[in-house]
Amino acid sequence: MSHLSTLTAGVLGADAAARLLDLLEIRADLRDADGPEVPRAVLAKALTLVLFHRLLGEVPEAARYVAEQAGQAKLVFDHGALRTVAMDLGDLPGGTAAFGRILEPLGYAVAGIYPLERLRMTGRAYAHRDFPEDIAQYFVSEIYPDRFSPPVQQAARAIFGLSADPLDGDAKALLDRLSRRGSLSPAEAAALLPVLSRAFDRHHGVPRLTDYETVLTEFAELAWIATEGNRFNHATDRVPDVIGHAETLKQRGFPMKEAVEISTQGTVRQTAIRAAQVERPFLDEDGSVILRTVPGSFYEFISRDAVAPANDAAPRGLDLRFDSSNAQGIFKMTAAGNKNGRP
Repeated sequence: MSHLSTLTAGVLGADAAARLLDLLEIRADLRDADGPEVPRAVLAKALTLVLFHRLLGEVPEAARYVAEQAGQAKLVFDHGALRTVAMDLGDLPGGTAAFGRILEPLGYAVAGIYPLERLRMTGRAYAHRDFPEDIAQYFVSEIYPDRFSPPVQQAARAIFGLSADPLDGDAKALLDRLSRRGSLSPAEAAALLPVLSRAFDRHHGVPRLTDYETVLTEFAELAWIATEGNRFNHATDRVPDVIGHAETLKQRGFPMKEAVEISTQGTVRQTAIRAAQVERPFLDEDGSVILRTVPGSFYEFISRDAVAPANDAAPRGLDLRFDSSNAQGIFKMTAAGNKNGRP
């Protein structure tokens, strides 16, 4: 078995890994790599596969879409998005720092910074330095609670202030080794991958319902992190014609976003299936656990045009940039399932 198959099967099981490897477009030198060392690009690809699979388990309409696409054109995993909170989180580094320390050793670098002023957020796109078109990007946004009212800031501290760090000393040492060497042994990579995948989850305790409702009054995105943490907010399938694709999916009964978001340059177009509705626990005033239905994650589609290179010697490549206006429009998806996003 190749490194990619072995690593993915070690987390997902052999059958699930085989199905996933068959569904997704994967370049041959990533799919078939073997040898005494696991290159950072292969480990990075394995992490994207594990996280993609997890999102399918959390978003029923995404799982339905992927199942219906099986046997047709391969899916191209373009990017995953996650949200962070830029504040003192206890043991977990605040904001994008929690994920920069993971993504950079895997071979990623910040390819663009996107002010999301209407949302009081900043987005950072991490693209892989070795295979930027073939390994999914990460769009990591951070929210600034200090730009909201004092009650929201207080509620945010109560929700997020004692977050745990999912990376133990062994994982940090392996990331440092990966950063220095650009590869790990198969055993080291197999030990690190499940720890990295667990970083994309919720690392704070069950929120009090009153705190959740306080942050929700001003900012649905911050309320989303209160229940979902650093899970993928969405995973994105790259398709040739997102506008035509969206119309086809509407006809097939998928609950699609009404309009397609188009970048300022017109070269990037995005839409999505509406967010799943999920049951999450909250603490009531007396400390008892109650369940409420809230917006979960969703599945997105994107089309990227080829653009002229920065210099004549370079080939044309896909426009891998993001667009602040597009992002702010897409982010509304997690408030779309319930009126005003309320439980």
